[in-house]
Amino acid sequence: MSTPIADEQEILSGEAVAIDVQPVGFILRAAGALIDMLISFAVFTAFLILQIWLAGLGLLDQHTMPMISIWAAVVSFLVLPITVEMATRGRSVGKLAVGGRIVRVDGGAITFRHTFIRALIGVLEIYLTFGGGAVITGALTARSQRLGDLVAGTYSQRVRTPRLEQHAPVLPPALDEWAQVADVARLPDRLARRVSQFLANAERLSPTARMRVAHELAAEVGPFVSPVPAVPAEELLRGVTVLRRQREQRALTLADDRAEQLTGRRVRI
Repeated sequence: MSTPIADEQEILSGEAVAIDVQPVGFILRAAGALIDMLISFAVFTAFLILQIWLAGLGLLDQHTMPMISIWAAVVSFLVLPITVEMATRGRSVGKLAVGGRIVRVDGGAITFRHTFIRALIGVLEIYLTFGGGAVITGALTARSQRLGDLVAGTYSQRVRTPRLEQHAPVLPPALDEWAQVADVARLPDRLARRVSQFLANAERLSPTARMRVAHELAAEVGPFVSPVPAVPAEELLRGVTVLRRQREQRALTLADDRAEQLTGRRVRI
């Protein structure tokens, strides 16, 4: 079971691991709510048009029409939001459009109780006030929670994240012969992480800073490389990174093959 911790954008899992989560921003949250509100009003309008058409045909009398109107309002503004959120597990049309999902404050999936509370209070703060109540509450809370979210213990979590750019370094052509005989030991994790971050962001640095950082990292990497090629510092870092990745990939492949062989032998036994 997960429990919230002090940081509004972190959840502490059962293994005491802090998981970074991002709530949907206020503007996107309002845009998604507006889409859902327009859909509900469209459904309600469709019911009213149908009601007027049936009344024109003489199928409804003056006593029945108010009851039908109340029934149409309940279906459009209460039953419809509950049904959609339960069927999509917290994702309505508006939330799909802005990349959000309604979840509990501990990151878990919502239940009927959460959906019912949100929809019931939503009738007051969204539809009766045309979204004014939700806007005020959402603007004053860290996670853009409206009153229904605060009472139900939910918020809108961002589930659509930007795709991470791949920064796979390529072996410089000048190091092709060196790569055949080079011996590159395993780099310390902190140093390897610094080298990867530098290679990923090198193009954003100024030429002076790029050269200085490359020389500093090359000096730290040098003791782990034999022989050290006579190439620019940044090319050395790229070559070392590519070589280590290739060898680690081969080691993982061999480990998988051995595991499959052992599993096959045990099955035959």
